[in-house]
Amino acid sequence: MENFVFQNPTKIIFGKGTETQVGAETKKHADKVLLHYGSGSIKKSGLYDTVVKSLKEAGVEFVELAGVQPNPRLSLVHQGIELCRKEGIKFILAVGGGSVIDSAKAIAVGVPYEGDVWDFYIGKAQVKEALGVGVVLTIPAAGSESSPSSVITNEDGWYKRGLTTDHIFPRFAILNPEFTYTLPNYQTACGAADIMAHIMERYFTNTKDVELTDRLCEATMKTLINNVPKALVNPTDYAVRAEIMWTGTVAHNNLLGTGREEDWASHAIEHEISGIYDIAHGAGLAIVFPAWMQYVYKNDVARFAQFASRVWDVDYNFFNPEETALKGIQKLKEFFSSIGLPVSLREAGIDDSRLEEMADKCTGSDTYTVGSFVKLNKKAVYDILTLAK
Repeated sequence: MENFVFQNPTKIIFGKGTETQVGAETKKHADKVLLHYGSGSIKKSGLYDTVVKSLKEAGVEFVELAGVQPNPRLSLVHQGIELCRKEGIKFILAVGGGSVIDSAKAIAVGVPYEGDVWDFYIGKAQVKEALGVGVVLTIPAAGSESSPSSVITNEDGWYKRGLTTDHIFPRFAILNPEFTYTLPNYQTACGAADIMAHIMERYFTNTKDVELTDRLCEATMKTLINNVPKALVNPTDYAVRAEIMWTGTVAHNNLLGTGREEDWASHAIEHEISGIYDIAHGAGLAIVFPAWMQYVYKNDVARFAQFASRVWDVDYNFFNPEETALKGIQKLKEFFSSIGLPVSLREAGIDDSRLEEMADKCTGSDTYTVGSFVKLNKKAVYDILTLAK
């Protein structure tokens, strides 16, 4: 196990009716906020009215900025930065899923910065300060509600890049599983793939002697695998939705990565797919992860065999652990397919005409690599994308 520092400052408020607390919770941080959300689904569900009522009752003024899209856009972030500066806003309330939260975080770091906020996403500048962010979560997927990360898409070249800094941990996150009842099945499935990927990026590690976090990862994955199919059959089962929502938060609040090297190559590769083709991030991960596994599993056959045995209940073949490992990869692929996700680029309607471009954008050069479980150069990324065809 490696040395580590673990701190997660986000206050989690979980359960039925907790959205009514948003005004009082926000008031602790600001008297005037930017209310940031997506295309309007929160108005259809009634959540918007509840949030607005709660803010008004608490005496919190607000200015609205709607229109966040999946794979949130830099252009809207720029609008939000200018709006906050104009209105003197020091706190942002994100009501929605990971895209809304990531957009809010980008605005938060951009307001006090004199340059272009994109500088932070390409490593040109380091974040020194940010506005506060609060969250009312509607989609369990990205885990952004209690993570220090944000991912934004730049329409100029369709680059999708991430930022991680302790300055953007949300101050609080309100999670009511009831607001996930109306999610389309496909969105629930995409969220599940995103959550699963967050766990696997930590699980597949070169670090030895990490039994506790191995088992925490395995339990979290099994909980997800057990409950997602139930949610697709009965979307209003509170117990099931609660398990999925909390799993999504735990998957990406850094607890599961303590003391271990993490990978993140699959996320880097997927960002090029959804950056160009604008598919759901979870759908892209369902395509990339099995291909990545197929490419790298020989680096540690025993770990992949453990994944197969402990997560998927595959009988462990001690005489041929590679056979066990391959069955685990196949089980993951079958799971994604069973919940309605594409498991190849072809199934997602993507041809192979831009594989080289995606590999080049992912690595930036022939010498730069992504990932740590196996360091992947441009050719390796291209080969994984080819396996994903």
